[in-house]
Amino acid sequence: MWLLLAFIIVPLIEIGLFIQVGGAIGLWPTLLIVILTAILGTWLMRAQGALALGQLRGSFSQQTDPTEPLAHGAMILIAGVLLLTPGFFTDAVGFLLLTPPIRRAAFSYLRKRVHVQGFDPGPAPHGRPRTQGPTTIEGDYHEVQPDDEPRPPSGWTRD
Repeated sequence: MWLLLAFIIVPLIEIGLFIQVGGAIGLWPTLLIVILTAILGTWLMRAQGALALGQLRGSFSQQTDPTEPLAHGAMILIAGVLLLTPGFFTDAVGFLLLTPPIRRAAFSYLRKRVHVQGFDPGPAPHGRPRTQGPTTIEGDYHEVQPDDEPRPPSGWTRD
């Protein structure tokens, strides 16, 4: 329902803003502003994305929770899409998402609403085995030799 409203309301806002701004400053300055915000937004997105990627790499190398750098990267990606979409409203939201304080506020809001079950950083560095925890399951296995006689078709495939 919210997505449907967004697909209806956002274009209406954009059309209204184009009419207002175009009426105030003219067609060509309006188009120039749209193109310049796309170029500036692309440049800012690349710079902020590089910083977020560095933070993500740092969290992986230190084996800390990468949730926040991943969320920042996702918000930067969304900001890039909004900035490349022609319009003043989407550009404003895109530029807001490129500012770290707004991203931090959005992340803390989302963190309160989303419950993460757990985080496992993977194997320890330098091949050191991790200590066994309550989630370790030990077991044995044995190889099963395939039958020599052919099996009838399963009915899922054609003969």
